[in-house]
Order: sequence, then structure tokens, then C-alpha cells
Amino acid sequence: MVPNQINAIGPTGMEGVSAPSLTASQKPNDGPSFKQTLSSFLNDVDSLQTKADVSIQKMATGEINDVHQVMESVEEANTAFNMMMEIRNKVMDAYQEVMRIRL
Repeated sequence: MVPNQINAIGPTGMEGVSAPSLTASQKPNDGPSFKQTLSSFLNDVDSLQTKADVSIQKMATGEINDVHQVMESVEEANTAFNMMMEIRNKVMDAYQEVMRIRL
């Protein structure tokens, strides 16, 4: 045997098999769509905002004495809202970039 010679592995069982073709109605994966993901994220942000509002109201009425708990819920809602705004900005930038493309 020559040291630089590469021997064949053998049949792979994949002969004659071609890659599946996708039609317009088929999706490449079964994960959630972009619309569903954004909708879910918006619902989460809304629930965090509502939770923060309720927490502030409870603190104002004296039901909650722990300021840390209130500030935590407010900051969590604020962070989620800022993240949502950044995602919106990136989506708008991408849309504007696509609109600039000449065909």
C-alpha cells in the first residue's frame, strides 16, 4: 500500500437521494414565526408593565412596604421596554435598508 493513497469508504446508502425541495407553502422549520415571536414578546412586555403599575399602586396604598420589590418590578419592566424599542429600531432599519435595494 502506498502511504499517500486514500481508499474509498464504501457505499453510503445515500445514492440516488436528492435534497427535498420546498414549495412556497412549506416552511424550513416548524418553530414559531417571526410574527408569533414578536407578539409573544409584546405580551410579555405588557404584562411586566402591568405588574409594575400594580406594584406601584400597592406601595402607594400601603399594601407593600418593600421599596426594593417595587423598584425591581419597575426596572424589569423598563429593561423589557427598552429592549422592545431597540428591536423595533433594528426592524425599522432593516426595512429601510430593504426598501433602498434597487431591483
